[in-house]
Amino acid sequence: MAKLYFYYASMNAGKSTTLLQADFNYRERGMATMLWTADLDDRGEEKAIESRIGLGADAHRFVAETDLWDRVMAAHVVEPLSCVLIDEAQFLSKDQVWQLARLADAGGIPVLCYGLRTDFQGELFPGSAALLGIADALVELKAVCHCGRKASMNLRVDASGAAVKAGAQTEIGGNDRYVALCRKHFSEALGG
Repeated sequence: MAKLYFYYASMNAGKSTTLLQADFNYRERGMATMLWTADLDDRGEEKAIESRIGLGADAHRFVAETDLWDRVMAAHVVEPLSCVLIDEAQFLSKDQVWQLARLADAGGIPVLCYGLRTDFQGELFPGSAALLGIADALVELKAVCHCGRKASMNLRVDASGAAVKAGAQTEIGGNDRYVALCRKHFSEALGG
C-alpha cells in the first residue's frame, strides 16, 4: 500500500540530499520517479533541486494553482511511476497536500515530501501543517545547533547577522539569511 510521507527538519538538516538519495535508489533499480519543487525557490543555478553538498537534479515546479493529481497521473499513464518526491513541501497548499494523499490512496504511488516544519517565527507553514495532519508517516531529520543540541528552529538574520523578528513568512535564502538553532537559542536570539 502506497503512503504519504513527510520528512521535516530545520534548515541544513539534509532534506534535499535525502530526497536526491531516495530518487537515486529508485532509479538505480530501474524505477521511474517524478520530482517536484516550489517554483518560488529559484536558488538553484543549474538544477531545480540542489543540496548544499553539491548534489542536484531537474524537477517539475509547482505553484499554488498546480493540480498535482492531474499532472502526476498524466505522467503515470505514459510511464508508470514508482515514487513522487517533493522538495520544499512547506510551500504546498492544503489542497495540494490532499492531492498528494489521493496519489498514494487512489493512485497507488508512494509520495515522499521534504520540507521545513516552521518559519522564522516558529509558525507552521500551511503545507507543513496539512502534512503533519494527514501524512501516513512523519520523519524528523536532525540538524545541529551551535551548542550541539538538536536544531529545530529557523532564525532569519539580516546582512549583519542580527535576528529578524518580523516580515513575510516566505523569504528564500540559504545560510546568508537563516541559521538553524535549538529552541533555547532561537528564543534568546529573538529576545525572550
